[in-house]
Amino acid sequence: MFMHNKRLQYTVRVSEANPRLACMLLEQFGGADGELAAAMRYFTQGLGEEDAGRKDMLLDIATEELSHLEVIGSIVAMLNKGAKAQLSEAQADEAELYAMVGQSSTSAKESLLFGGGPALVDSAGVPWTAAYVDSRSEPTVDLRSNIAAESRAKIVYERLINITDDPGIKDALNFLMTREIAHQKSFEKALYSIENNFPPGKLPGMEEYASLYVNASQGEGDAEGPWNSGEQWDRDDGPTPALDGGPGTASVLLDDDDADIVALSSARTQSDPEIDPVTGADLGAGPGAGRTTPVD
Repeated sequence: MFMHNKRLQYTVRVSEANPRLACMLLEQFGGADGELAAAMRYFTQGLGEEDAGRKDMLLDIATEELSHLEVIGSIVAMLNKGAKAQLSEAQADEAELYAMVGQSSTSAKESLLFGGGPALVDSAGVPWTAAYVDSRSEPTVDLRSNIAAESRAKIVYERLINITDDPGIKDALNFLMTREIAHQKSFEKALYSIENNFPPGKLPGMEEYASLYVNASQGEGDAEGPWNSGEQWDRDDGPTPALDGGPGTASVLLDDDDADIVALSSARTQSDPEIDPVTGADLGAGPGAGRTTPVD
């Protein structure tokens, strides 16, 4: 059961209205790396988690992410207060209102449909989608995804902090950014408390390929490091198209009826390499067409 505490987890102090900044902050409200996506990711993971400790952690963090969504939404609402009032009451003339919507970098949807209030869209007006939730119900996979999600969110907060000089907003964003760090630490501890957490899942890899590095991008710029050389790695500087030693072709066993049908279809659509037919490109060829078949 959820109960809402009417006080924010962190105090929001906005110095002045700024619809343009509000639009950018929507990235952390309804964007791919935003607070709603994080809350839904951890909440759904927590509901399906069998381990009591991880379940408790996931639901704790999911609930806190909802409180962060409330903080971001409150900042957006404060930044849009002036624009929202102007659009509602039409105290400015038509040209001023039109300029306010267009020049503030807010989307028309944000200004007109949502009236400047926080909406579940990103900074480009793209609606939030459950596709942002990438859980797989395997803790060694999901915890790594969570660590990456917290890292991405921290970087977005850093960039938002860098584009505002409002001290109150900077302070709140710094708090939210710091909580991403704390959550990452929790997820890392939970991951590494699982014995044999790599590779993810249950099945082991094929031993002959698990320590193979394929140097598939060769030429100027080739580099070596612990990620591709040393005692841990066998290198394939190839090219070796078929690592299994086979012919590197695709084949399938068919029953007699299917094999006969495939043979008929192949014969019907077979190309004749001995002819060079005149095509539409040849008939319509003009300057810049390159070499074409001569037309009699």
